Amino acid sequence: MTNSPLRPRRRARLRRRVALATLAALLGAGSPALAGTAGTGDAAGVRDRAPAHAPDGPPGAPGPRAFDAGPAREALERLLPHHADQFTLVPDPAAGADRFTVSGSAGAITVRGSTGATLLTGVGWYLQHVAGADIGWPGDSIGMLPARLPAVPAPVTRSALVPHRYALNDTDDGYSGAYRTFEQHQRQIDLLALHGINEVFVQAGAEYPYYRALQGFGYSAAELREWIPGPGHQSWWLLQNLSGFGGPVSERLMRERAEVGGRIAEQLRGLGMTPVLPGYFGTVPPGFAARNTGAKTVAQGDWAGFDRPDWLDPTSPAFGKLAAAYYAEQRAVFGDSAMYRMSPLHEGGTVGTVDVKAAAGAVQKALHAAHPGAMWAVLGWQDSPKAELLAGVDTSKLLILDGLSDRYNKLDREARWGGVPYAMGTIYNFGGHTTIGANTSVWIERFGPWRAKSHSALKGIAYLPEATGTNPAAFDLFTDLAWEPGTIDQRKWFADFAGRRYGRADKEAAAAWEELRTGPYSTSSGLWSESQDSLFTARPGLSAVGAAYWSPKSMRYPADAVRRALDHLLKVDPKLRGSSAYRFDLVDTARQALANHSRVLLPKIKAAYEAKDLTRLRALTAEWADGERRLDAVTGSDPNFLLGDWLAAARSWGADEAEQDRYEYDARSILSVWGRRSTSEGGFLHDYANREWSGLIGELYAPRWAAYFETLEESLVRRAAPREIDWHAYEEDWARRTTRHPSGANGPSGDPHALASDIAAALKSWEGAAR
Repeated sequence: MTNSPLRPRRRARLRRRVALATLAALLGAGSPALAGTAGTGDAAGVRDRAPAHAPDGPPGAPGPRAFDAGPAREALERLLPHHADQFTLVPDPAAGADRFTVSGSAGAITVRGSTGATLLTGVGWYLQHVAGADIGWPGDSIGMLPARLPAVPAPVTRSALVPHRYALNDTDDGYSGAYRTFEQHQRQIDLLALHGINEVFVQAGAEYPYYRALQGFGYSAAELREWIPGPGHQSWWLLQNLSGFGGPVSERLMRERAEVGGRIAEQLRGLGMTPVLPGYFGTVPPGFAARNTGAKTVAQGDWAGFDRPDWLDPTSPAFGKLAAAYYAEQRAVFGDSAMYRMSPLHEGGTVGTVDVKAAAGAVQKALHAAHPGAMWAVLGWQDSPKAELLAGVDTSKLLILDGLSDRYNKLDREARWGGVPYAMGTIYNFGGHTTIGANTSVWIERFGPWRAKSHSALKGIAYLPEATGTNPAAFDLFTDLAWEPGTIDQRKWFADFAGRRYGRADKEAAAAWEELRTGPYSTSSGLWSESQDSLFTARPGLSAVGAAYWSPKSMRYPADAVRRALDHLLKVDPKLRGSSAYRFDLVDTARQALANHSRVLLPKIKAAYEAKDLTRLRALTAEWADGERRLDAVTGSDPNFLLGDWLAAARSWGADEAEQDRYEYDARSILSVWGRRSTSEGGFLHDYANREWSGLIGELYAPRWAAYFETLEESLVRRAAPREIDWHAYEEDWARRTTRHPSGANGPSGDPHALASDIAAALKSWEGAAR
């Protein structure tokens, strides 16, 4: 069972990486919090120099071993293909954990760093503070860089303020795209390193160790393929919330996903970053106890309309055996790590007669048997982790990823968790909503004081949006918290961001981002960490207040802030409009301004219907349809808003048409019905992951509202109650479709500036007509 069917050469390469990682850790290379910094000790060429000996000792004296800067160099060439040769990267493991220094003259920039990742973080600092360019997530302005990069006025050294800079929510793979290629994941890693992250959750292929290990505990391969969900829903299976939806999956798919996951882990190790792998805490298929003598399982009940997988009591002998088999299979594909993610009893669950304290100790014991001293990362969410769990483990080997740091007031994490180390986190979007905004002022107000207070347990930051690739300003600012000494001046930060975002200072860009700063990026804590979503994406109803049941029900900032920001962005110097950063921001702001108008328009439609004014109802619903048409068009002009890419990615993993159709349903359903009827309706998960994407608007949201408005017209004409529509059946029908949409390099269409200008003009016209 421990021999994975992956190619021998692949296994050998992974084993070499693991061996080098262990050696490097023993010799003290890189950050003490990291495992997997592969050292070679050889100079890496003229532009990637390694010190011949420790700076603080005589030649030949034992010292920190230089690491291989090659992976950082390769990442730099991907990030800055036309300027990478102007950087010299100098491995400096003796500098201490998580530290970089930037210096140099024009066209010859030197970055020294303690790991490959911190070398890239130094490059990121240079771009941000010296070159005035942005490589965001998404969008960049590197096309505005001069041919010869500017000099660094004086050498600058920065050290991370906290040892843990963690990224990626457990849901990220499902909501950001479970069908991504390795190259897309590699781009994500490059961006995370550029922004100072050193610990990254790796989910791709996480089902494979389960699939392999459980075949030794009484389950056939076919049974397990039925039990394991489609990739788009596997995040919640790993959280022990559901099973078997969106599949069955093929063994080929699982094997290929595991190959991608292994490459992701290897890429992270090469940069001196920690691949955070899923740990084993007891999830088993139905009937485990009947097939394994002495095993004790507890049914976990319901989660949002799904039957949760059973929980194998960690204190029973079978747990240790299965955990050992799981970790052996995981090691064969993903290698070893220093950190593992587990959240037992996430969002409920049933304890039964299990002693949670003893169970937690057994989970950690099994982890340390496979990976001595490994850190256990647990999500701080709702009432987890419970006091009983914390009481049962060595908390010096535990890190709580706080998902509520910016959501509520009067938080005392030391009192709540008894001084257990934690990372301040943010979850500023649910389901990958395209809405703009975040509680950035709350981050700034809390990070410094929380870290500075007596006996502070704050040891990190945790970047945890439910899906990445939206809100580039939020990503930039949140990750800056861990590297910028002193308190960040929010107003100055956004002004500087406006300048580098488009390549140089522009008064209209600055004015636009000041509006966005004081509006959607200065929302307060107390109840929410994300902004409201759009009513265009909501299930139709005259009283609709949001698309997702679990999202804010009203505006969290003055809508005119985004409206004014759009006007300013449209006036940005034409010479600065060619970057992908400008295009994305313009489309995103136009989209948000139009989405906010939906909250003004729907109450008017309701009033017209209740007044039985058919003429006005028709005029207002026509305005609504026009808004959706414009929304579909403007989002179609940027590659980051295309449904076609989402669907094409899913189909690309299928070996035949039937498998392609299954995976497309997996991808479509998570955006719409989410799960079966009981989940969609009883669990209120329909439209949880709503997005204003071209194709999704035109094929689902707009026709759905048109069908509803037709019932209102019929009602007024016939003087009868509106006929009812089975919305789940309507949405399920859409999820089962296999219609094609524009994708790839030729996917975007239309001029973003012209389309955004049309939206601004339409909004002005509608606002004028309302006066």
